[in-house]
Amino acid sequence: MHANLVELEKIKVGAVSYLNTKPLLYGIKRSEILMEQIELVEEYPSKIADMLVQGTIDVGLVPVAVIPKLKKWHILPGYCIGAEGGVASVCLFGESPIEELNTILLDYQSRTSVSLCKILLKHYWKKDVALQDAGKDFTSQIKGRTGGVIIGDRALLQRKISPYVYDLAGAWQQMTGLPFVFAAWIANKKLPDAFVKLFNEANAEGLQNLDAVIAENPFAAYDLRTYYTHNISYTLTKEKMAGMEKFLTLLKNI
Repeated sequence: MHANLVELEKIKVGAVSYLNTKPLLYGIKRSEILMEQIELVEEYPSKIADMLVQGTIDVGLVPVAVIPKLKKWHILPGYCIGAEGGVASVCLFGESPIEELNTILLDYQSRTSVSLCKILLKHYWKKDVALQDAGKDFTSQIKGRTGGVIIGDRALLQRKISPYVYDLAGAWQQMTGLPFVFAAWIANKKLPDAFVKLFNEANAEGLQNLDAVIAENPFAAYDLRTYYTHNISYTLTKEKMAGMEKFLTLLKNI
């Protein structure tokens, strides 16, 4: 009876269903031991963040901007979605240069990227523009003096369309000298050490098998090897933690 109850108490894990998470999810989905212990949910970033705040999941690869909304939070050491320069898939796009933009549409799928853009507009570009929350399928509205923040796979596609592309992680690095963390594995409760160890081992597997990850996810619009090895930096280092702390400090005043 007790064994059956334990089996029912799976750890609910939320992850983003973008190309940038594929290397981390590769090993998670292939670990039979881990998959017996978890219930995996894939959604877009802000949705996963809401689920973590509401307690419908126990741990998620969530935008770090959600941290102030959590009563309790624990960052799992090991891996994240970060960048030490240009990340390629989180950008401000425009038909006109940023100096000429008077409106910026904000991607509904991400809190961290939207907050980062607001911080950069205030402290780096020093530009006051109208900001509008965007709905679905808003990319066609990026024209004239209206720009837009787009994240994820759609951003990689938009790079082929918009003549002006401002990489938010690259701008952050130029402004602060620090790397940026877009999302980290964050739990709303303390998880067992044995689980965290197994979870990190699963995260690492995909990063050690990028050829297989790339083969499973054909994407003509952008070179995934460049994306996974030069744009995204997956290891959660002390420098990235410092960048995250800087971001959370600046976040209080936007």
